[in-house]
Amino acid sequence: MNTNIEEKLAKLPQKAGVYMMKDAAGRIIYVGKAKILRNRVRQYFQSSAKHSVKTQVMVSKIADFDYIICDSEMEALVLESNLIKENKPRYNIMLKDDKHYPYIKITINEKYPRMLYVRRIENDGAKYFGPYPSGYSIKETMELLKDIFKLPHCKKIFPRDMHKERPCLYYSMNRCSGVCQGKISEAEYKKLIKNIIRFLDGKDEEVIESLTDEMKEASNNLEFERAALIRDRIDSVKRLSEKQKVITEGGGDSDIIAVAAQDGLSSGEVFYIRAGRLIGRDSFDLSGTLNATEKELTEDFLSRFYERDNFIPPNIYISTEFEGMKSLEEYLSQKKGRRVHINAPKKGINKRTVDMAYDNALKNIENYKTRQVKEQLRRNSVTEISAALGLEVIPDRIEAYDISHISGTDTVASMVVFENGRSNKKEYRRFKVNSVEGANDTASLKEVLKRRLTHEMRKDDGHFKTLPDLILLDGGIAQLNAVQELFSELNVDIPVFGMVKDDNHRTRALLSSEGEVHLRPTSSAFHLLTNIQDEVHRFAIEYHRQLREKHITQSELEKIEGIGKQKKIALLTHFKSISKIKKASIEELAQVKGISRKNAEDIVNYFSK
Repeated sequence: MNTNIEEKLAKLPQKAGVYMMKDAAGRIIYVGKAKILRNRVRQYFQSSAKHSVKTQVMVSKIADFDYIICDSEMEALVLESNLIKENKPRYNIMLKDDKHYPYIKITINEKYPRMLYVRRIENDGAKYFGPYPSGYSIKETMELLKDIFKLPHCKKIFPRDMHKERPCLYYSMNRCSGVCQGKISEAEYKKLIKNIIRFLDGKDEEVIESLTDEMKEASNNLEFERAALIRDRIDSVKRLSEKQKVITEGGGDSDIIAVAAQDGLSSGEVFYIRAGRLIGRDSFDLSGTLNATEKELTEDFLSRFYERDNFIPPNIYISTEFEGMKSLEEYLSQKKGRRVHINAPKKGINKRTVDMAYDNALKNIENYKTRQVKEQLRRNSVTEISAALGLEVIPDRIEAYDISHISGTDTVASMVVFENGRSNKKEYRRFKVNSVEGANDTASLKEVLKRRLTHEMRKDDGHFKTLPDLILLDGGIAQLNAVQELFSELNVDIPVFGMVKDDNHRTRALLSSEGEVHLRPTSSAFHLLTNIQDEVHRFAIEYHRQLREKHITQSELEKIEGIGKQKKIALLTHFKSISKIKKASIEELAQVKGISRKNAEDIVNYFSK
């Protein structure tokens, strides 16, 4: 321990505050809070026997520390949160970037209320439900509710947009009640909205009871078709209710938070409970925190989690109690503007739900370990290939090329990229061969490699910013010699080898100018080589097939009577693809500028045959 630290430790006050640990470069590496600064900070520099690995490693990096005295532990918590946000210390838990979670908004202040997807709550008289953990979960719920209660799927506002257009496809499919055509009264529509609000509030039984009364009334009035419709609606509500089972006592909104630590790895799991139902979950990798205890991790995780733009529910159930629970409870209550309770349940359904979240956190750690093992195997396979080929550098980036054509026409090439033994599909590229006529794979490869390499030399920020450490060609000695000749011309020093197959078109070996390099068929290196060769061939064939189908189908449009070049372009511009044109209805086709109803009917008739 240096003299400066010893002097500061001796002068530490017995007051609440925040401390900042710094490394030799003066960077803040950890921010913490304390009820009594003197006791807490001195603990770091006492015997390390009781310290976690995380703390031991951090202490070894400390060259200095500072502190700020606060009037209360509560004030220290707020200051700690702000300092962590600003400095992002290495040894504090850092979660994902802030994000605004989505809500369901029902515009009850409108004559015909709409159900909308939003990411912010506004003081506009509407009713909000959520937040939901993901856009997918909220959109799925909204679609199901719209189908069950036959709400409009469009963005029209009623009564403003009534009777302006023909009814849409949803009405034809009996998935909308036809508000735009006045097929449902305002009173009936509001009754549907009322039941949706009840359902989102978790009052399923009230919804079912209300619908049952409606069904009986319709049946008594001999409106059997309407009674059958309401019966189906009741069944749908029951199924949706069963899908979103109640899993906490007392209903209401709460978060279930569990943090698990094992073998130097740690994970946080959050279950989002709204109206007593589990509506989604989030998992957080906390492994950067090394071997902190579950108590330390839980306290840090909760502080970081709710400092973001997260909804704070009235109840938070956690897997592990920690020393600063009451202070954090007070801080969150102040932030929310109403009482917030943090509890570590010991029994009952809440305890079982917390245990379920904890099991999920442990499973996340196991999955991470599995990914690490797979990552190591991939790395080993790259190392084996490097050793077999006698490369000076382990090839972190491997590019493989293949040529594809049919009867010597429409020649295309594909480039696939493997980084650290894993395919990186974002880096894949396709080429149309321009300067070569006929089936000449050797010349085609030379053209493609020249374009790829000279592009990189011309434009550092282009698609080909990173040069490969190894290039593999799907071909024999002729292709290999041609590419090596090109590299000599361009003064490029990148190892290049061919990938050769056996008589059954299966991977056999790598090929150099000195002969074949064989790998053990059972080795991870051979498996990686097979994967690369299959992937580059698949990618080339897929591209060729797409070009061919596009050519055939786009030409096919012009075979339809009355569809010339301009109308073909208009259709493709509107629908983006032939497959969507084939699926379009007469009404949808007729909406395209320049396409008459007769054109639309001819298109539908042509593709139906």
